[in-house]
Amino acid sequence: MRILVIDDEPGLRHTISLILREDGHDVEAAADGATALASLAAADASIIVCDVRMPSMDGLTFLDRYRAAAGRALVVMMSAYGDDEAAIEALRRGAYDYIAKPFRADQLQLVIRKAIERESLRNEVARLSEELGVLRGADGVVGHSPALRQVVTIARKVAKHPSTVLVTGESGTGKELIARLVHSASPRASAAFIAVNCAAIPDALLESELFGHARGAFTGAAQERRGLFEEADGGTIFLDEIGELPLPLQVKLLRVLQEGEIRRVGDNASRRVDVRVVAATSRDLEAEVAAARFRADLYYRVNVVRLHLPALRDRREDIAELARHFAASHATRLKMPSPVITPAAMRALLEYAWPGNVRELENVMERALVLTDDARIDVAQLPAEVTGGARTPAPNGRAGGVPDAVAGEDLSVKRRTESLERELIAQALERTAGNRTRAAQLLDLSHRALLYKIREYGLE
Repeated sequence: MRILVIDDEPGLRHTISLILREDGHDVEAAADGATALASLAAADASIIVCDVRMPSMDGLTFLDRYRAAAGRALVVMMSAYGDDEAAIEALRRGAYDYIAKPFRADQLQLVIRKAIERESLRNEVARLSEELGVLRGADGVVGHSPALRQVVTIARKVAKHPSTVLVTGESGTGKELIARLVHSASPRASAAFIAVNCAAIPDALLESELFGHARGAFTGAAQERRGLFEEADGGTIFLDEIGELPLPLQVKLLRVLQEGEIRRVGDNASRRVDVRVVAATSRDLEAEVAAARFRADLYYRVNVVRLHLPALRDRREDIAELARHFAASHATRLKMPSPVITPAAMRALLEYAWPGNVRELENVMERALVLTDDARIDVAQLPAEVTGGARTPAPNGRAGGVPDAVAGEDLSVKRRTESLERELIAQALERTAGNRTRAAQLLDLSHRALLYKIREYGLE
């Protein structure tokens, strides 16, 4: 993560830089706002740590000029003790957070860690905005299979009402994109859409992220903080992988849905919020309720209207259209000519089981586009698991079980081993309804190794 530190005190500037470099960040430093603006004009940062009080150009002036120049970094302001008014004014002008001097190293690290998590969420939203290829047609959706069109029709109907929506389906089917469709077709379309992946934020930070915290609520909470529910006030909050919420937070989420109120961590008073909730899960929530891992009362609250997205293998008539769309959209992004997909390549795409669904198809088309030399996507540009796995689907819709170790023309041990490993992981995730901890146990892998391989094979 590239971080720029701006402070006119050389000692403090050096100390902050050392702390952040020890955490593995790429850190640059500037002694004043003008120097910082020149540096940012050459290469923007992801996070900026800036002092409020500086000679020649103070932190507020720097912030105004940086935002006027379309700077997008998250800005953390540093204020001296008793200078809270200036820090609050910085927040009003667009700063992400502030930290009061003097501060300890762990306080700074906590603020930066939370800023990184927010930046990751923002990047994910930007990525999904580009991915709206899954939602791009007359009504925003690519694909004309009856199952998909039914989901879209219901989504547009329910969008007009404030009812809670639960979007279900396998990983990679486009659940967040359907949630965005619900939001954009609703009376709340002009307000915020906040997406939260409940599985991606550590349990210890999740409550603070969702509901905010009061000043002094925990170590490092130097000031009060709005949570994502407050940021979504008047709009929509999308709770992805809601089945991963720990039970104590399920109780608090239930209160929000029932009472329309949130309570910040460490605060005694509740606050009213007007938020439309769209939740999503790849788990079988009925089974989670039966196993006492998900509260039944919360399940009934979120499951007012259910939209189930079919797996890509169950709507094969959409594969060709999606493949052409992704190829064209990535060609535009990469400034390449729009490619032609050969009949042989298209046959392989149509016969493959797509355990990673639409997300996997998009990754495959981008890879093929990068590998082609003549704006022509053929079988040679497709990965081995797609060409070697193009078999008659099994009755459950997957490719016929674990690939035969010697079937097909590709005899590369490395590629066939990867194909086998990918298929085993996909089957384990399917058998455990997406529970990665249990899947890791079935596969005899560590949880960390499984997460790495899921990302590597596009099975997220």
